[in-house]
Amino acid sequence: MKKITSLLNSKIFTRRLFLIAYDMMAVAASSVLSLLFRYSMVFGEIDPKYLDSVKNFMWIGILITVLVFYAFRLYHSLWAFAGVNEMQNVVTACTVSAAVQGIGLYIMGYPVPRSYYFMYALINIAFTLVSRFFYRFARGIKHKRQNRKNGTSVMIVGAGEAANIIIKEIVSSSYSHMVIKCIVDDDRNKWGRYIQGIKVMGGRDKIVEYAAFYGIDEIFIAIPSAPRKTIKELTEICQETNCKLRTLPGMYQLVNGEVNVSKLRNIDVEDLLGREPIKVDIDSILGYVQNKVVMVTGGGGSIGSELCRQIASHRPRQLLIIDIYENNAYDIQQELKVKYPELDLVVLIASVRNTNRMNDIFEVYRPDIVYHAAAHKHVPLMEDSPNEAIKNNVLGTWKTALASAHYGVGKFVLISTDKAVNPTNIMGASKRICEMIVQAFNNHYDTEFVAVRFGNVLGSNGSVIPLFRKQILAGGPVTVTHPDIIRYFMTIPEAVSLVLQAGAYAKGGEIFILDMGEPVKILDLAKNLIRLSGYKVDEDIRIEFTGLRPGEKLYEELLMDEEGLKDTDNKLIHVGKQIEFDETLFFKQLNTLKEAAQRESSDIKFLIKEIVPTYHPVELKTSQSGRGHQ
Repeated sequence: MKKITSLLNSKIFTRRLFLIAYDMMAVAASSVLSLLFRYSMVFGEIDPKYLDSVKNFMWIGILITVLVFYAFRLYHSLWAFAGVNEMQNVVTACTVSAAVQGIGLYIMGYPVPRSYYFMYALINIAFTLVSRFFYRFARGIKHKRQNRKNGTSVMIVGAGEAANIIIKEIVSSSYSHMVIKCIVDDDRNKWGRYIQGIKVMGGRDKIVEYAAFYGIDEIFIAIPSAPRKTIKELTEICQETNCKLRTLPGMYQLVNGEVNVSKLRNIDVEDLLGREPIKVDIDSILGYVQNKVVMVTGGGGSIGSELCRQIASHRPRQLLIIDIYENNAYDIQQELKVKYPELDLVVLIASVRNTNRMNDIFEVYRPDIVYHAAAHKHVPLMEDSPNEAIKNNVLGTWKTALASAHYGVGKFVLISTDKAVNPTNIMGASKRICEMIVQAFNNHYDTEFVAVRFGNVLGSNGSVIPLFRKQILAGGPVTVTHPDIIRYFMTIPEAVSLVLQAGAYAKGGEIFILDMGEPVKILDLAKNLIRLSGYKVDEDIRIEFTGLRPGEKLYEELLMDEEGLKDTDNKLIHVGKQIEFDETLFFKQLNTLKEAAQRESSDIKFLIKEIVPTYHPVELKTSQSGRGHQ
């Protein structure tokens, strides 16, 4: 290490000596050339007294220049990355040096022509700029030649400041192997103009044409302030080119000066949903968690952990995270400790199925609000282990709700799912029973019991997007269960912010239903991800249809036929009308279901069907004949 440091110091020292020697010669040359220009480049016509003045003052002028240059750090900069600031320093240093020399010549009585001072400063600036910027210029020429042979051809969409910064970095960086061939922008006033030598060719209608003409490999969408709708429209056009797409994350990075090539990211599927992110005024609605003890069950999961993040930012008196999976619990614990060091955070490993453990926790910590996110959610896995779905989802909710009621919790919010509507699988049916528990409990206890129902969340554990990305990285195939399958999608932060707002609206007994927007075809998501990764569908990456999995539907519903919708102050949150049921019969059936699940009964689907009339499992008769496999 010492050897390397010594070598680097040696190189730096050598470079500085070279620059000092060059500047000494530049001062001499500038002095003589200033006189030559004054006398029309005829050396014999120069007045001898002027030559004597320059000759006698030469070493003083050299010393002054070197000292001034040193003061302006012209021997310290990394000239390979020199820019406008370094150029300004050169001009200022040369001007100051010329001014000091002029004063010295005057004080010492050395006569020179009046034009000498101006010419000397100008020529010295030129010499100094050449010495400092020649290396960068030569390196840029070499870099361009190399990239013309084997570089990545790039088109930039957007001719604004972001494009300017990206072009500058790509052109100046020796580590970039990109060649920017053209720019497109919808602003007609920019057409035919240039940004750092790159021409703005036309609008978005030219993207496909010029991608083919220039052999474009990647397209950068450099419009960080563009709305999601515009990004969606541009990506749909770009997909026709089979080029890889990347975009800038957001306008705030322009303001902070953070825009560079490293900030470019691959287009996310969120960009293709074609809508702006849902924004909720969390500050106005989360007042009800301030100075409260808030419990989140399943707090290490996708939804649970995001609940914890958003709650932690609004100063609860204490945040209590319950999870059975220690790795997830540990991850969110460490994250919140770093981000919110003042937060009173308690993380406990516990199962919501354990009555004594949950009662002990409630007795010790006395939570004011409970968000119940703990659940088994994977549909195919629960079809193979239906009793586990009942024990964890139904009995876990029952026990947690009962503890909430007994220990004076003010508000209990159940995280439900659209799969609870007309369920065809055990997971959805179990969640419908959970909704019924919440509804029944609200009629008999002071605690406000509510449920929030929504669809799929992008990027959550087990969701389709991470699976598709892994399959694309592996070279395919990308597996889609059915060409017509559709789902509602929302990002995790969006869903959680709406859950929190629904909790603020809750008066007790409601089933809140989140507006998930328009449903999205899973096949379209798969095709878009393949194209946006720079591959051709069915040529580079194949799509394979595997058939619907056990319990899976072609489409999900957010509302049952019997339920009507009532609006809230937030147009994205609705309240479903309660469906009445015989509570006495329900709890008898619930006890029967509990006993059956605990003894691992093979009749569990039939018992669920009695509780949830809208449950229509696929091949129920087949299940009956093959009970031993349940």
